[in-house]
Amino acid sequence: MDYGYINARMRGMKSRLLSHRALDDLILKPDLESLMADLENSPYREDIIEAKGRSSGILCIESALRQNFIRTFRKIQDFSQDEKEAMRYIAIFLHRWDVQNIKTILRGKNLQTTTEEILECLVPAGELDDATLKELLKQPDVKAVIDLLATWEIRYAKPLTEAFPEFAKTKDLAVLECELDRYYYADALASVKASTYNNNLIRDLLSLEVDIVNVRTVLRMVRDGIGPSDAQRYLIGGGKDFDDKTLQHLLSLPTIDEVVRILAAKQYHFLSRIPEAAIRTQKISVIEKELERFLVKEGVGAFLLEPLSVASLVGYFWAKYNEITNIRIISRCKTADFPVENLKEELVYV
Repeated sequence: MDYGYINARMRGMKSRLLSHRALDDLILKPDLESLMADLENSPYREDIIEAKGRSSGILCIESALRQNFIRTFRKIQDFSQDEKEAMRYIAIFLHRWDVQNIKTILRGKNLQTTTEEILECLVPAGELDDATLKELLKQPDVKAVIDLLATWEIRYAKPLTEAFPEFAKTKDLAVLECELDRYYYADALASVKASTYNNNLIRDLLSLEVDIVNVRTVLRMVRDGIGPSDAQRYLIGGGKDFDDKTLQHLLSLPTIDEVVRILAAKQYHFLSRIPEAAIRTQKISVIEKELERFLVKEGVGAFLLEPLSVASLVGYFWAKYNEITNIRIISRCKTADFPVENLKEELVYV
């Protein structure tokens, strides 16, 4: 298909993403009020003004970012709706928000969090719209949420229903979350199985994501001293660089230090830059941050690939996701009096 029109629109939207300098200016703002004032002079103006009518402070910024994200991808869907292949690729990206929203609701119900608190964390950018998510939120517990998904014949009900007996026995929510991930990636990879340039590009990025998910799981299992036989149930298939044998070997290692050393010697050289103190104290969050940086940069790097393909669409998805993540980090750090000189290290510049 001809991606000329879509890519022309993508280039225009990319030009409105915040520059490195604009992000640095946000970092230097002394408080949330001045941060919001700066965002009002950016492409987020409409969303900030609208959010101010509903909330203030950090909640205002979070609400504005959610609305901007949803509005942006609805816009892309609107001007791509006549191109079936493009819509299929867009759906793959947006379905992850359905999965994330279901996870958020299940976590909230499991922890008996208030409906209002859960609602603030949802991003109805996928097939599950705002009304659907609010109906799920009305359910009293995890089982009721899954039952309603099944009643509505929503695709994610099947893996959750199958995994529920084990959750009921162990009360380990990771069992349900892992099944959702396993279903999402298997379904997405199956939809790009045919060998074409666009399918190969999407498949490579999805497989890389699977690798990152599995590496994060390995790190947590080794840290918590969970043996390979028990840990294996939390791994998902479809990875690019790590097969079952390699993952089993990583799970058998006694320390995080040894896992990182093997990863850094092979595919993930960037992990060698992590301070030894962080690894020695098993600060998984530091390692996960580097893995996230790597994934984002690989996704945004699609901008440099074949211009008349799905590449620009993919690159924009990741760049927009990263921009909103960076703004959220900046705003949250402002509420915590995080040192300005350290804040830049928390962001991913692409």
